Amino acid sequence: MPVHLAEHLANGRHLPGILVFSPHMTVGEVVEELLFIANVAFVDEFQDQIIYLPIS
Repeated sequence: MPVHLAEHLANGRHLPGILVFSPHMTVGEVVEELLFIANVAFVDEFQDQIIYLPIS
């Protein structure tokens, strides 16, 4: 994924962000992380980035 993102950005494109969930997370943990992000993140805070979860 990082190589594809680098190519995408090199072509002058953008994306809102990519969230990668740990395969060890339960559905409930994923929901909690998404709610956390929705409540504290700025609108474009994760733009053009790959974010690995869990954050907290």
